[in-house]
Amino acid sequence: MLRDPSHFEVVDEAMADVLRQKTESERLAIAFRMWAFARDMIDRQVRSECPGLPESDIRRLVARRMSHGAC
Repeated sequence: MLRDPSHFEVVDEAMADVLRQKTESERLAIAFRMWAFARDMIDRQVRSECPGLPESDIRRLVARRMSHGAC
């Protein structure tokens, strides 16, 4: 999926202040949990859209959606 390069998200200043107070490890842990949450949501969506799909195909579809079709 192509994205408009002129459109980007900006972190709210209050949220940026909260993140600045976190250690590198804490910020990495937050990012990993967000990634895992997104992966789990996409996994559930694929399973509901394609019941009976083999596990290997589910993993492949989830990876493709997580990588914006790059894999």
